[in-house]
Amino acid sequence: GPRREAEVRYLDIRQNLLQDPPEGEENLILLDGRHEFPFSFQLPQEPLVTSFTGKYGSIQYFVKAVLERPAAPDQSVQTELQVISHIDVSSPALLTPVARSQEKMVGCWLFTSGPVSLSAKIERRGYCNGEAIPIYAEIENCSSRLVVPKAAIFQTQTYLASGKTKTFRQMVANVRGNHIASGSTDTWNGKTLKIPPVSPSILDCCIIRVEYSLAVYVHIPGAKKLMIEMPLVIGTIPCIGFSSRNSSITSQFSMDMSWLALTLPEHPEAPPNYADVVSEEEFSRHVPAYPPPIDCEEQLCCPVFAYIQEFRFQPPPLYSEIDPHPTDVEERQPVSFML
Repeated sequence: GPRREAEVRYLDIRQNLLQDPPEGEENLILLDGRHEFPFSFQLPQEPLVTSFTGKYGSIQYFVKAVLERPAAPDQSVQTELQVISHIDVSSPALLTPVARSQEKMVGCWLFTSGPVSLSAKIERRGYCNGEAIPIYAEIENCSSRLVVPKAAIFQTQTYLASGKTKTFRQMVANVRGNHIASGSTDTWNGKTLKIPPVSPSILDCCIIRVEYSLAVYVHIPGAKKLMIEMPLVIGTIPCIGFSSRNSSITSQFSMDMSWLALTLPEHPEAPPNYADVVSEEEFSRHVPAYPPPIDCEEQLCCPVFAYIQEFRFQPPPLYSEIDPHPTDVEERQPVSFML
């Protein structure tokens, strides 16, 4: 489409660093050598927009020095100045918990296999670079497919010019959970997603906006993914003493989220016994019948010291709370994995 442009000038401060020429002279003549002219200026009291360089536009501040010379072109140099507009994530609006829930029926018409439901919550809206966001979620898979829960942080850049809007969206961080078999439920009791070094949120510029969201979604093979998004604000001033300050806010959160218990069990569950995870059919498949005893003295021309039966039985599987071979999933059901 046609190219559209927009520009906003936030400040324009000019200073004369050279003194006026002496009386009777039109210009000030500088002798050979190095000359330094220190200067300073005060930024305006109203907040400026944070410096930012994006896909289709940028917010930049420059300090530019111009040397005007008679009978010669002007000579200039400039250097970029980084400006950060501070956002305190301790503000009450950013300490409010956010929760979402959604359900999706897998399949269409008469071939539906069941619903997949998703509920998620974060403790607050505001975070800073380097912080880890605890995610609390519950995923219930009542479909016949093997699903995978995931979470990601998305950055959305919005550009406005000549009444038109252009948007650019990108993923800046992500995390995935374990596969959930048919008829199973998985719970995230504070699964963490660390925020990488990104630009703070820009919400007060009329031509460029930078917004963030936390998406918790379920990848369903052969169907559109189930997704819920919760708004995030990336600030610059971290929250101190969040636990004590936010306890009253959390207590006012009336939504029934009993599955978000943050306490660990008093006695952790022990790993399963080997007999509990290996069926008789699998046992017989991996352990062949023992051969009849061999008379070693007749076949070997040496004294008998020991006879070691060949060991073919597989070692116990690694301990996991998720059964990698669920019995209630049809073997002929195609399964795809997204990494």
